[in-house]
Amino acid sequence: MAPRVLVSDELSETAVQIFRDRGVEVDFQPQLGKDKDKLLEIIGNYDGLAIRSATKVTEKIIEAAKNLKVVGRAGIGVDNVDIPAASRRGIIVMNTPFGNSITTAEHAIALMFAVARQLPSADASTQAGKWEKSKFMGVEITGKTLGVIGAGNIGSIVIARAIGLKMHIVAYDPFLSKERAEEMGVVKVELDELFARADFITLHVPLTDKTRNIIDADALAKTKPGVRIINCARGGLVDEAALAAAIKSGHVAGAAFDVFEVEPAKESPLFGLPNVVCTPHLGASTTEAQENVALQVAEQMSDYLVKGAVSNAINMPSITAEEAPILKPFIKLADVLGAFVGQVTEDPIKEIEILYDGVTAGMNTKALTSALLAGLIRNQVADVNMVSAPIMIKEKGIVLAEVKRDKTGVYDGYIKLTVTTDSMTRSIAGTVFSDGKPRFIQIKGINLDADVGSHMVYIANTDVPGMIGFIGTTLGAANVNIANFQLGRDKQGGDAIALLYVDGPINDEVLTKLTANQAIRQAKPLVFNVD
Repeated sequence: MAPRVLVSDELSETAVQIFRDRGVEVDFQPQLGKDKDKLLEIIGNYDGLAIRSATKVTEKIIEAAKNLKVVGRAGIGVDNVDIPAASRRGIIVMNTPFGNSITTAEHAIALMFAVARQLPSADASTQAGKWEKSKFMGVEITGKTLGVIGAGNIGSIVIARAIGLKMHIVAYDPFLSKERAEEMGVVKVELDELFARADFITLHVPLTDKTRNIIDADALAKTKPGVRIINCARGGLVDEAALAAAIKSGHVAGAAFDVFEVEPAKESPLFGLPNVVCTPHLGASTTEAQENVALQVAEQMSDYLVKGAVSNAINMPSITAEEAPILKPFIKLADVLGAFVGQVTEDPIKEIEILYDGVTAGMNTKALTSALLAGLIRNQVADVNMVSAPIMIKEKGIVLAEVKRDKTGVYDGYIKLTVTTDSMTRSIAGTVFSDGKPRFIQIKGINLDADVGSHMVYIANTDVPGMIGFIGTTLGAANVNIANFQLGRDKQGGDAIALLYVDGPINDEVLTKLTANQAIRQAKPLVFNVD
């Protein structure tokens, strides 16, 4: 059955056709996003929801979206989506951060010119029949220092344009390497130095707890007298009241804002001040950008629903269309490793360590870890998935560690999971052979080579003679057919394990007969989805 997507905001017909061309059934209702009651009524029928800014994906909507797997936002901002609620339900939230990058960067440059030359005020004055040449004295851009806060996708485009304008660039970005800064032609500085050196400051960072009011009264006091500030990123990055005070005092020469703390911005401390340019969040408002993000969200959602590829997800590691087929068998391996430990471990888990050895260390381990954690807690939470599992592990206060290393054994690569409880430590390792199927290669430090089937039996016992016969006879008497039988032990008379792949489920009566043998310490039925 083809996946179904609801488009509840305006997207172009070309974007809608992308869904159809890729095998997705699409329901195009561009005005539905404004009708929250109708959206609530029908959202349970869809696998995907494509939106712009009009649709509000609230917790209530998410609770009603019983089949929803992905929300795609045509644009960069996802303020209208309850991401924590979506993540808890295992719904991927995607945006399109690159479709409007050039448009937003160009708007920042345009606003910089506007505030440097007081263009809006000069235009209004001239059209009012005045001729006030001396009133609107501006400054040149050439040779000035531009301080860029955030040198990511949009910030880097602004930098390239500003270099073309013969400006000197200083950039603050904790994630910007020295090598990348040199490649871009900028000087990487700390924030206080940027404030002290910049003639113009432009912001290109997301709004987080760390960036909120990154330019406040204290920061403004550190800026160069006569500085001009441009914000085309997010409202709330600048304390508008503090900036208004700095403009009134003459310390700040001007500001240009496309975004505000409260939007729609009906009022702001910045409104009406001299040499303050304000626009109504136009950063992405060009014909090209609107079409680009619409096409991009349709492609991303289709790739996920049809191929399992994840790109530009807010709450899940990305998996490209190219790596999806390579990663798929290892995601299945990670899932069954987690599921094994989750089914045989009864005490609360305190710590988790995941070892990636050999080729697995070079894979998308974030995705593998998410799959493993989903398998681990599925026995407790039935509807958990790769999106919600990491959040649940964190909420439980479980310590999680990842280790990567070069190839150390006979296998090209494997994954090993170790969990620790108050009473024990348990480990299991597995790999994928050329047939693409997961295999268990070690349990509790004991080596083996076991196929993974839908129904398995795990037995931990003391190494004593007669166990193979006892297990086989007991299962045979219960009419349980054994498809594969793997044994292992650490030493003669020590710990031993048996892992059986059987043709059907094992009932409690059979388990009771198995555990009646004094040498058997644990006998657990295991269920895996290995399709």
